[in-house]
Amino acid sequence: MHSFARTAGLETKLGGELTLYWIEGYGGGVFLPFSDATSGTETYGGGRYLLDTIKGADPGSLRSDGTLALDFNFAYFPSCAYSSRYVCPLAPAGNRLRGAVRAGERMPV
Repeated sequence: MHSFARTAGLETKLGGELTLYWIEGYGGGVFLPFSDATSGTETYGGGRYLLDTIKGADPGSLRSDGTLALDFNFAYFPSCAYSSRYVCPLAPAGNRLRGAVRAGERMPV
């Protein structure tokens, strides 16, 4: 089991603020789990991941004005969405966006 430390709050234009986490142990790195209005209907109910630098998933870019641009086209399901054999950290309640993010991995139609 890994522990996570809250690092920063990210204000979004998608109806909410997201907390960015630092993974303590297992190589460290930043981690950004989130859920949104599509969770449980169009996407996995436990949410999706956007940043996970341990796995090389880092679709964010720091802009010259100090803001972080996040590309939600890279949002993906945690491993536990595919098999109950996996145990995954899910998006905490505070990382729920009010709006729908219709980008990234979604359920098959």
